[in-house]
Amino acid sequence: MSLVTTHVLDAAAGRPAPGIPVQLETGGQIIAHGLTDVDGRIRDLGPDQLVPGVYRLVFDTGNYLGPEGFFPEIIVSFRITDGAAHHHVPILLSPFAYSTYRGS
Repeated sequence: MSLVTTHVLDAAAGRPAPGIPVQLETGGQIIAHGLTDVDGRIRDLGPDQLVPGVYRLVFDTGNYLGPEGFFPEIIVSFRITDGAAHHHVPILLSPFAYSTYRGS
């Protein structure tokens, strides 16, 4: 498992959200990218080691939510203090709301 993982759940539909492109960025550079699988997860996003700092996950939700979706993109910024620790950053998504938290 990589040091950064994510999971997108479609709260409105009550199921995982497959096919959402996600980028891991820091300092304006893309470090990794992936696509949520049929379970809404990306298990292999990011390198084996990360330098402590501020990172961003950019979720391209526009195609998944369609033209009625209010959030075509979700950006979650988070701080890594231990570059060897696992960081799980999930999204609970609906057409007009989202939430996130530090998972395990």
